[in-house]
Amino acid sequence: MSESYNGFLVEYCYHPRVLEELSRFGLKPQSTTSPQLAKAFVNDLYRYELRRLRSRLRSKEIPNQGYAARVVELRKKYFLLSVRLNLWTMPPTTLKR
Repeated sequence: MSESYNGFLVEYCYHPRVLEELSRFGLKPQSTTSPQLAKAFVNDLYRYELRRLRSRLRSKEIPNQGYAARVVELRKKYFLLSVRLNLWTMPPTTLKR
């Protein structure tokens, strides 16, 4: 999915660290992939894992004690969600021809 602005295709230059983190979730956004879309995907994965963890707690698969620590660990895994979206990308570089 790409965005256009006044008829021009918008391209994004993702910060290398963001690309590294996104790859951990199996994501490799194209230069036309909006950061909003990438973040929404990561957020959906986080919510899925959180629900799965809660389900395991309710079914007594994991003990009540230590549940909060597991939630904290999950949040650390998805720390990218706490990074402001405008920091996910860098200004494009200008190439001299």
